[in-house]
Amino acid sequence: MKIGILSDVHGHETRLRAALEMLTLHGAQAVVVCGDLGSSVVLRVLAESGLPAHAVAGNMDRPLVDLDRLAAEAGVRFDWQSLDVDLPRARRLSVTHGHTHLLADLIDSQAYAYVCHGHTHRLADHRVGRTRVINPGALHHPRQPPYPTVALLDTAYDKLEILRVES
Repeated sequence: MKIGILSDVHGHETRLRAALEMLTLHGAQAVVVCGDLGSSVVLRVLAESGLPAHAVAGNMDRPLVDLDRLAAEAGVRFDWQSLDVDLPRARRLSVTHGHTHLLADLIDSQAYAYVCHGHTHRLADHRVGRTRVINPGALHHPRQPPYPTVALLDTAYDKLEILRVES
């Protein structure tokens, strides 16, 4: 299964559309958003992509009190803290933003093949035990690398491709 991973959109609709188009062209079958959506418009754009979408809130999303209702209306699976995504071969991926102790708890549990997070605006990919921890970088104000990125995870081959987003 190919999963597009993105984070820290901060309401930048144009860049999000470019990212989703790129992920779709590269064969993404679903997308996860690791928080800091920044606007309810992001939910509509995710829904319009045609990809099954899973999103969590980030620290910048707390003032957007209706995100859960709007996500349900848009057909986007949403949670304020974390979501699990079932993968083939009885494996799971967890997505969270990463600004609380929850990220460490998810990793330490060793219950997931993949834990995806955002928050730092820094691209990262490493293993802790049997869990692969992925931060796709950021669509808004990326720190490292200094340009917007998303990731495409091919769970069949455990391959991660980093894509630079032009917008």
